[in-house]
Amino acid sequence: MTNFHLRYGTEVSEALRQHRPVVALESTIVSHGLPRPDNLTVARQIEQAVRDAGAVPATIGMVAGELVVGLDDAELTRLATADGVTKLSVRDLAVAAATGADGATTVAATSALAAAAGIRVFATGGLGGVHREAAQTFDESADLVALASTPIAVVCAGVKSILDVGATLERLETLGVTVVGYRTRRFPGFFITDSGFDLDWSADSPELIADILAAREQHGVQHGGLVVANPLPTDEQLDPQLHDRTLAEGLARLERDGISGKAVTPYLLAHFHSATQGASLAVNVRIILRNADLAARIAVAAARSTDPAA
Repeated sequence: MTNFHLRYGTEVSEALRQHRPVVALESTIVSHGLPRPDNLTVARQIEQAVRDAGAVPATIGMVAGELVVGLDDAELTRLATADGVTKLSVRDLAVAAATGADGATTVAATSALAAAAGIRVFATGGLGGVHREAAQTFDESADLVALASTPIAVVCAGVKSILDVGATLERLETLGVTVVGYRTRRFPGFFITDSGFDLDWSADSPELIADILAAREQHGVQHGGLVVANPLPTDEQLDPQLHDRTLAEGLARLERDGISGKAVTPYLLAHFHSATQGASLAVNVRIILRNADLAARIAVAAARSTDPAA
């Protein structure tokens, strides 16, 4: 294989050509983030949420070494059901392409590919971040560095509370990544509405976020990402007491079992799923569907600000 260009799904290609609103979606949540067979059902629901809000979904992934911006349903099914799908960050893309791998793109890789494709808005569940005890392990998600140089708006529910939220916000500030709360001045904690940390900026409408994107582009000064932190309503969050108890138990088990490095996040998420009897999974699904809806509305507003006749 010698042609490694991005391939665009028919619907996405046409939407980009016509300057219609498009929302990028990651494939890691499909292949690695949700259990089978729910993962494929939820992936289709996410795409439908984008469509219902007036935009075109572009789920990004790799099929047999080919990077696809806008997987069709057969390709989405393949990544959701096949064994051995590789989790791809930015650093992995070229090697995976050359070896003909099937791969699911992380937040970092999806952001970079979406920006390269001219897509301005990306919906995900939660960002990666700085891990607890990172001062000793240097364990930090590639999502943060990727967003420092990728001009895209990422709609998310903050970072998972299993991470060091305060340190993550400090790193985002150092890296020059703008963080705006959607109708809030508090940073969400993924499963819970409020992580306990303040934000400097908030926006109360998709139109205002579209204006922020327009200002950034016209200034030509900042070339990094815009994180739109979209918290769950309090009546949809995981019960905070259950959350705190489950997190404390999970951290104690980590130390007891000697879990470290890349194994920490899947270990803790599996513990949350088991200890909450699936409630955390239901919250996870609510998060991504709400974020897909908001991202689509931002993309629609951004398209209108660029072309008032749209």
